[in-house]
Amino acid sequence: MLKLAFIFLIIAIIAGALGLPSVAKISGGISKSLFFIFFVFFVILLFLALTAAA
Repeated sequence: MLKLAFIFLIIAIIAGALGLPSVAKISGGISKSLFFIFFVFFVILLFLALTAAA
């Protein structure tokens, strides 16, 4: 999932450099959403791992 976030981030950067603001905005939004979902899963799994170890 984090890999997809970085791919969409690269697409957003390239689209912004080429002057395609709508594609850059959409790709940037997807990238932010995927990164947020990844981060939430990471925090949940980290919490579960710490509680299981204790």
